Amino acid sequence: MSRGASPAASTAHWARAPLPGGAPLGLEVHVIEGLDVAADEAVATLVQRTRQARPRLGPVRLVCVDGPAGSGKTTTAGRLVRALQLADLSSHVVHLDDLYAGWSGLEGSLWPRLSAQVLEPLRRGRPGRFQRYDWVAGVFAEWVDVPVVDVLVLEGCGSARRACDPLASVRVWVEAPAELRLRRGLARDGAQARPHWLAWMADEDRHFRAEATERRADVRLDALGRLVGSA
Repeated sequence: MSRGASPAASTAHWARAPLPGGAPLGLEVHVIEGLDVAADEAVATLVQRTRQARPRLGPVRLVCVDGPAGSGKTTTAGRLVRALQLADLSSHVVHLDDLYAGWSGLEGSLWPRLSAQVLEPLRRGRPGRFQRYDWVAGVFAEWVDVPVVDVLVLEGCGSARRACDPLASVRVWVEAPAELRLRRGLARDGAQARPHWLAWMADEDRHFRAEATERRADVRLDALGRLVGSA
């Protein structure tokens, strides 16, 4: 989980783009620079499942990318929206890092705020907006718009909780060993964040057990974005 990112860096909106020569989906995904073959195949699976799923959030297909902090969810979400763009599906990413009310924000007001500010408006076919949490200042800051698009990618720990089931078209679980996740997290946030990371990892472990998030996932990926299972 990345703390203190700028609003411009933390959200992304991808508009429709024409497919080059009507190439088949597998070829389209393979032209994305920087993906290895196994990750390409996983992204292709996600795009295919998303396209085939019916919208359940009003006109929007909701893809929830969940898993423990440091597992690779943000990378997966970025790869997915790039592939969706090539597949002629407009998309937008909302990172839950921008909505947690600090290190203890996994539960509490997170889901009620997300539901009221983003999910319910989109369900009605209207744009949503949420107030971004500033990790440095420790307060909620500016409002961020969420447009009505073909696919909303909701990325972050807790994004695929049971409350999302009536709305989600695809639920993705991204996993990685705890040691690797902690190492990634401290490399980003600094060694001084270790107590916060250990507390967060304990909180998310309880959350995932209670929500049975991994078991309920439609697609499971490893730390490198490779497919390890699907329902």
